[in-house]
Amino acid sequence: MKLLLATNNAHKVQELKAILGDYFTELSTLKEAGVSFEAVEDGATFEENALKKARQTLDYVGDRFDAALADDSGLCVDALNGAPGVYSARYAGSEHNDAANNARLLRELESVPAEKRTARFVSCIALVRRNMPDLCVRGTVEGTILFEAHGQNGFGYDPYFWYAPKGKSFAELSPEEKNAVSHRHNALALLKEALDGENRRLL
Repeated sequence: MKLLLATNNAHKVQELKAILGDYFTELSTLKEAGVSFEAVEDGATFEENALKKARQTLDYVGDRFDAALADDSGLCVDALNGAPGVYSARYAGSEHNDAANNARLLRELESVPAEKRTARFVSCIALVRRNMPDLCVRGTVEGTILFEAHGQNGFGYDPYFWYAPKGKSFAELSPEEKNAVSHRHNALALLKEALDGENRRLL
C-alpha cells in the first residue's frame, strides 16, 4: 500500500517513516510525489482538520496513492477555554508568526497565576485509505505555560511550555527527548496500535 504523507516537515517525516514504515510498501512526502496541493484547514476541531486534509489530499492525487495521512496540532490552554486551539499557528494573524503568537499568548495570560496556567499540546492524526475505514487518533502531552521563554530548541510555543517530568521547557529538550514524549509521538503510538489491531483481526 502506497502512503502519501500530507507534509514536507522534515522532523514529522522522519518520525512518521520510522513508526509507520512497516505498514506500507512506500511512503512519500508531498514534495517527493511532486504534489503542491494544500487543503484549507477550516474545521472547528483538530480531528476535522486532519481528516479533511487527508481526504482532500487523497482525492487530489487520484489513484497514484492508496492512502493519505495528515495531522493537525496545537496548544490548548485551560485558562483561555482551550485557546489558541485550532488557531494555534495563526493566533496573532494569518502570517504564522511564532513571536507574535507567543506575545499574544503571554498578554492573554498576564493576570493568570502559575498554578492556573495548565495547558496541553494536542496532535490529531488522520489516515484515510481507499475502501477501508478512516482512522483518526488524538495524542496529548500535559504542561504549563511559563512567564518567560526558556531554551533555544523546538519551535512555536515550545519555549513557554514547561514539561514537569523532565524539569525543562520543550525548547530545552533535545529533539530525541521531545520526540519520545511529544503529542505527535503519543498520537502515532495510538495509530500504530489501531493498525496492529486491524492486522490481528485479519489473521
